[in-house]
Amino acid sequence: MESVPVPEPEPASESDDARHRGPLAAPLRALCRDRISLVALGVVCLYVFLALAAPVLTSLYGKNATEHYGQNAPGLLSPEGLPVLANGGISADHWFGIEPGLGRDVLAQLLYGMRTSLLIACASAAVIAVVGVVVGVTVGYLSGVVDRAFTFVCNVLLAFPTLLLLLALSPIIQTRFVGSGQNEPAWMQFTVLILVFSAFGWVPLAMVLRTAVRSLREREFVEAARAMGASRAHIVFRELLPNVWAPVLVHLTLAVPGLVTAEAALSFLGVGINEPIPDWGRMISRGAEVFYDDPTYMVFPGVAILLFVLAFNILGDGVRDALDPRALRNLR
Repeated sequence: MESVPVPEPEPASESDDARHRGPLAAPLRALCRDRISLVALGVVCLYVFLALAAPVLTSLYGKNATEHYGQNAPGLLSPEGLPVLANGGISADHWFGIEPGLGRDVLAQLLYGMRTSLLIACASAAVIAVVGVVVGVTVGYLSGVVDRAFTFVCNVLLAFPTLLLLLALSPIIQTRFVGSGQNEPAWMQFTVLILVFSAFGWVPLAMVLRTAVRSLREREFVEAARAMGASRAHIVFRELLPNVWAPVLVHLTLAVPGLVTAEAALSFLGVGINEPIPDWGRMISRGAEVFYDDPTYMVFPGVAILLFVLAFNILGDGVRDALDPRALRNLR
């Protein structure tokens, strides 16, 4: 008896593969083909690693961020408080030199200042994402009176100058919640900055998502879900939210470097993170005071901020291009 040939299974189409891999597969492939964005991602990951590993690295280095080496050891600072050695006191013991005046180690200050900036920026971005997504999607879906109230609240919040508000809040918090002669605790300094950045930072994201959801709610797949009796929660969480993650991701990649520079600017002005917590903005402020006598100290925190913001902005551009539907069609 002749055997009946068994037909070979047809290979899965590219659309089937993409569906099984998930919605992030195509954008990730597009991002991996952008070498400049990959270099920027490597720089960002390096900063995150250095910030997380700061205690271990400074322990291996043998220095900490708070000890006044220049004042404790003779011959490191001049009577004017400037490093005696050239290039800001760079030596085998202090690789990036010492701080003018107090004589703290610059490398240890940079590593811990990195932790301060990234902690505030990432925590603020997380709160902004949660509040912006919840408010933007909800308002965009409900519309009507809720939309008009949302627009009014956003206009009021956008009218507030964030920098001036922080400058005004700092002495109020100091007098209301901190006793006379006491220093403001570190957790309070971080919490105030995160809350203020979040209170105003969610507005642009929510406005973008509100517009996107208002367009999506009239699409056929939403109408079909509504006709099948799906609840509002199902439509919001299963139909609308999966279609707005792209603008959220792009917004966050552009918001984090802005938060880093905003935190540094506030510390430069003397608001926000206070001594003895290391901070990039305060390092730049102290370096500006002695710039004409010793400009070296100001270079390291300035270059650190510049490289991080540049790398994150380039990464944000790469993410935005990778999520562009036209680029994804060309990739296929």
